[in-house]
Amino acid sequence: MFWQKNEAAAGVETDTASRNRGAVILAVVNQKGGVGKSTTAVNLAAALGEAGKRVLVVDMDPQGNATSGFGLSKNHRESCIYNALLGEADIDSLIERYGDYHVDVVPATIQLAGAEVELVTALSRETRLKGLIDPKRAQYDYILVDCAPSLGLLTINALTAADGVIIPIQCEFYALEGLSKLLDSVRLVKTHLNSSLSVFGVVMTMYDGRTKLASQVVDEVHEFFPEAVFETKIPRSVRVSEAPGFGQPVTDYDPKGKGAVAYRELAKEVMQRG
Repeated sequence: MFWQKNEAAAGVETDTASRNRGAVILAVVNQKGGVGKSTTAVNLAAALGEAGKRVLVVDMDPQGNATSGFGLSKNHRESCIYNALLGEADIDSLIERYGDYHVDVVPATIQLAGAEVELVTALSRETRLKGLIDPKRAQYDYILVDCAPSLGLLTINALTAADGVIIPIQCEFYALEGLSKLLDSVRLVKTHLNSSLSVFGVVMTMYDGRTKLASQVVDEVHEFFPEAVFETKIPRSVRVSEAPGFGQPVTDYDPKGKGAVAYRELAKEVMQRG
């Protein structure tokens, strides 16, 4: 086995019941980089929008990968989510529409990195994002928050604001490393800041069914999250990797490719869960 279950996961529940308070807010989170987190946030949002759902994507990663993934510039931008978190801008003034989809985006820039320090002494520092996006529930069906690859204050804000978390896990060696720390953070936020937080789903990314390793990782994750793992696996795909470079979700860049098909199937599962 790649890892053992431990007490860090205690108290972290899975909950796929429907919510009746407007948009479902989902934080796409994994502190390990390179697992397809931003790729999943962008392409899942696009697939949900393609299905007619109203979606808001909030980029909470200073790298701004979700921002550029929708073709929005990170350079020479006067304001971003950073300014809204600090009370310097209204979130409505930041929202930009992607193409013909029902998808809106709140962009991020490298400026956001400063928020980790500037919010440390701020009042209600863990609930700044919640205060910004809770009022938007009535306008959307889903709000996806793309988190930074860390467990810092920005991610804590996302977990505090969210109804659930989507955890992308790559089907590669060491993929499960550090997952216990993530689950421990979810448990702590659930205990102290957001009692409704749950694991909404786990999505396997970069899957290659030809390898024994991929199957082993999937089996391990299913053992730990027997009810949370999405049936849809996101395949390893050159087209999925290329799409961000063209500022497009893969559903636009390669609409008939296996990556686009997989994200549409994932969107169907998400809609079935809540």
